[in-house]
Amino acid sequence: MTEPLEQLWAASLLYVPKIVSFLLILIIGWIIAKALGSAVDKILERVGFDRAVERGGIRKALASSRYDASAIVGKVVYYALLLFVLQMAFGVFGPNPVSALLTSVIAFLPRIAVAIVIVVIAAAVAAAVKDIIANTLSGLSYGRALGTTASVLILGLGLIAALDQVGIATTVTTPVLIAVLATIAGILVVGVGGGLIKPMQARWETYLDTLAQESQNIRAEAANGPSLTEQAKATAAKARTQPAPRSGTGATAADDVPFDVSRD
Repeated sequence: MTEPLEQLWAASLLYVPKIVSFLLILIIGWIIAKALGSAVDKILERVGFDRAVERGGIRKALASSRYDASAIVGKVVYYALLLFVLQMAFGVFGPNPVSALLTSVIAFLPRIAVAIVIVVIAAAVAAAVKDIIANTLSGLSYGRALGTTASVLILGLGLIAALDQVGIATTVTTPVLIAVLATIAGILVVGVGGGLIKPMQARWETYLDTLAQESQNIRAEAANGPSLTEQAKATAAKARTQPAPRSGTGATAADDVPFDVSRD
């Protein structure tokens, strides 16, 4: 009876230093992660990140959120660093399933970060293109529609690139694109190359005449419309008159505790 108790006591003594190391790494790492997340939030606010993101067309998506863009990035940094802390803490116990899972999640984080950057840049470019086309062709009835169409196309390409970055495009977007291209090719082969040559010829002449006329109207409208420099100055003046974006309203460091996702 004494020998099993001694073995149990010896095994417990072996695990006590590991448990203490686990708790120390977890607490110190959590403090560092929280401090770095808050620092990123404040730095992005000072450099005007919130204004840039809101001008990029993501203001509506954040309208109902209690966080602004910089606060969201700060939270992402906080949770990403917390994953590294957990990996280090569980690594004290040697190879285990939890460490393996955390390693796979951490390996996937760079792809998610790049995908988010692609979407933000695509949204900013799409919003800029929409404003430029709409302002340049404001005298035409379809000027705003052209701007919206170009914006949607650019944003769609950005989303496809983001999905491809995280490895989803090969199973979602590629079959859809292939189906659309195959449908268009089938229509062209059967319609244009078959018995619809004469009707299509007459229709194409009408389309080309209309396109030539509208091209002249677009050139005239673009020549009379505001230049890119004037639009840039107007956008900068509008940005200066807008109120400063709200600061992050998330919980403070004293309110956060490890693993409390509902409060972070």
